[in-house]
Amino acid sequence: MGNPFSRMYTALVAPPTVEKDTKGAIRFGILGAAGVAPLTLIGPAKSHREVIIQAVAARDRTRAEAFAKKHGIPEVKDTYQEILDDPNIDAVFIPLPNSLHFEWAVRSIRAGKHVLVEKPCVNTQAEAEYLFNLPELTTGPNPPVLLEAAHNRFHPSVHKFMSFVTPSDVAHVHTDSMVPALATGRDGIHYNYAMGGGSLMMLGSYNVGMLQMIFGAEPEECLSCETHTFGDGLHDRCDTDVTAKFRFPNGGVGEAFTTLQGSVFWKPSEARVTHREVAVPGDDDSPLPAGHTKYRTRTVTLHGFMHAVAWHRIHVRDAYVIRNKDGGVVKQWEERSSHKAYSYKEAGSGFAPGQDQSWWMSYHHQLEAFVNRIKGRETRYWIDGQDSINGMRMIDMAYEKSGLGLRPSSEFR
Repeated sequence: MGNPFSRMYTALVAPPTVEKDTKGAIRFGILGAAGVAPLTLIGPAKSHREVIIQAVAARDRTRAEAFAKKHGIPEVKDTYQEILDDPNIDAVFIPLPNSLHFEWAVRSIRAGKHVLVEKPCVNTQAEAEYLFNLPELTTGPNPPVLLEAAHNRFHPSVHKFMSFVTPSDVAHVHTDSMVPALATGRDGIHYNYAMGGGSLMMLGSYNVGMLQMIFGAEPEECLSCETHTFGDGLHDRCDTDVTAKFRFPNGGVGEAFTTLQGSVFWKPSEARVTHREVAVPGDDDSPLPAGHTKYRTRTVTLHGFMHAVAWHRIHVRDAYVIRNKDGGVVKQWEERSSHKAYSYKEAGSGFAPGQDQSWWMSYHHQLEAFVNRIKGRETRYWIDGQDSINGMRMIDMAYEKSGLGLRPSSEFR
């Protein structure tokens, strides 16, 4: 399915429906009639025989009923707690405002439910430490599974991209992401400090996750963090855009730029990795003369790391130079290549053909991993609790450096 319009149509409008395994299916309850739920869970569930969306609850029952009718959800509960109290519900999806993630994720885990919680998982590192170290997650024969829904990291394009990256040799990384200003109202949750708003929270967590993957380590320091706000006295603690720089243990620097006030002309997200110059072997069919050494400086760019199903490209640029023993340049040249991976088969993972499809969005891959983890099966990729804790640590570091301060912490315990 090489046509981007065909992929998007299949993924968003007409995903194939499958016969459900009613005995072995995981039954989900959704906390909140959120606009992101159809994209993140309801759509992908239509094509997964082991997932049934069983119930939804919202603060406004009328809204929940309309949501359930539109998406074919059989049950509407009066409260979130009713979903947690229902023994027929196995898992919950939490797409609530950021400030409510912590409380309802903790409540859900304590109720014995598996939890898929929207990213960012919570508001602060302290909340993440508490959440992912709940004793219920490691006790009993079948402890609950908890996953932060950083969906883009499950897409095969990201893993194809990472196959060209050598974390220990990374010198610099630039990441950027944007949402057009028309998509985010000034008075919405994006700029509501009490609800955990701000561009770094809402969008920059994608950048942070990519930096974590690329360096394979956590930063030692946030070198700088520049932000802008509306400056209207009402939203002065919520960044409209942010540029943060982090120093990693290998000395490399990672940059994260994100904005909720982007141009109407959408720009795909980008991760650009520059490696240090390293010595590499000569070609087998053209051995290097004595005293000569071949060096390579690699740049790898992934365009479209957030939503790769519509379009993405991976560009690899290798700059080579051969130097003699005195350091003189004998020869230099460049080699370039371009790649894409809409399925794990294209990514070259060796995953069995037919078990994922080129029209699958990252949300489909994420749901597949979540179900496999619940069922005790192998997952191709997973974001563990420490990954999520470390991601919140990076966000905290940046907000502290910016002067805007951490997002408010929940009083729930």
